[in-house]
Amino acid sequence: MKTFLIALLASAAMMPAAAQAQSVEGRVGKLESEMRAVQRKVFPNGGGQLVLPDIVATPTPAGPGPGVPATSAVTDLTQRVSSLEQQLATMTGQIEQNQFRARQIEESFAAYKRATDERLKALEGAARPAPTAAEAGDTSDSDVSDDTSPARPVARPTTTPASTAGPGAVAGIEKPSTGDAGEDEYMYGYRLWAAKKYPQAEAQLKSVVAKYPKHKRASYAQNLLGRAYLDEGKPSLASIAFYDNYKKMPDGERAPDSLLFLGQALTKLNKPADACKVYTELTDVYGAKIGPAMKADIAKGRTAAKCS
Repeated sequence: MKTFLIALLASAAMMPAAAQAQSVEGRVGKLESEMRAVQRKVFPNGGGQLVLPDIVATPTPAGPGPGVPATSAVTDLTQRVSSLEQQLATMTGQIEQNQFRARQIEESFAAYKRATDERLKALEGAARPAPTAAEAGDTSDSDVSDDTSPARPVARPTTTPASTAGPGAVAGIEKPSTGDAGEDEYMYGYRLWAAKKYPQAEAQLKSVVAKYPKHKRASYAQNLLGRAYLDEGKPSLASIAFYDNYKKMPDGERAPDSLLFLGQALTKLNKPADACKVYTELTDVYGAKIGPAMKADIAKGRTAAKCS
């Protein structure tokens, strides 16, 4: 009878501990499930493995002697719960910080995009000169580069007198006729520009780019179009022409020149910071192709824009 009472008392004493252990086990399972869900968000390639907590339960000493209820399992589970709760709180904070940073980046990019779009619209919306009767006609072009040196040694082309060259001809400017329409078209635009007939030259050079976009002279024509606008005192239109040449024909022979002149146009528009960025872009992209003369021009441009 005495033995039975002792066993009954021991069983009664251990029941609260067992119930407490079962409750803590449930909390542990719930926390571990939540932890895995959070880690799948933070570490999508983690393979579903649970990251070990930073705080690890310390080993418990040997159990008490006979007659004293064992509580080491409950203590261990309680420590695991505390560790998991701390880990979950830390990771939740990290997720919130990352989401906040992502929103900041998105807002900054959106603001930059809006400012850039507004700037381009302002440039594109600048007044363009109305086409003259000479511009509306079909004009031709020639075979000389826009730096006044021949593009390649060729036989002297035959020319057509302006009086019989057609409705787009300008008095005193002869059109070449070499058999290469793209070369001839470009040369005529070049001659108009050299004669300071800028509106006619601009119309002619636009025609070259539109009709011969794959021709070698397309890059020359687009660059010279920007120079005509710049010489005419229209840096806004010039900057658009130069940028289009670099953007649409980055491998064209006059793409580096267009970046150089784009920097000059932006300086005239009182945008020295943008001009400095353009000069840096020119050096970074075309550094190996830049000769001593262009390097000197870049240095002058950076000085004029007061680049750091």
